[in-house]
Amino acid sequence: MKPDPRTDYVARNSIEQLLSEAELARVSNVESAGMLAVGDEYVDLAHLDRGVCTAPPNTTPTGHMLERNAVQQATWTKIVAVLAGK
Repeated sequence: MKPDPRTDYVARNSIEQLLSEAELARVSNVESAGMLAVGDEYVDLAHLDRGVCTAPPNTTPTGHMLERNAVQQATWTKIVAVLAGK
């Protein structure tokens, strides 16, 4: 089954609204942060159907990756709940 772009948009918007201003600032600087460590968790906002991903070796963050370590634990828990309800 092909993902529904409208559902993805609503989920992406819901996730973005969960972020505080400080978290948004960290997320917006993700591309300049360097490589992810092996095993770091992230959500690819361009491919929400993949759910929570684990970084393989040599993963370079992109502008649509939301890293777990960029947000507070409470925010991450809410993000995972949004993905589960998608």
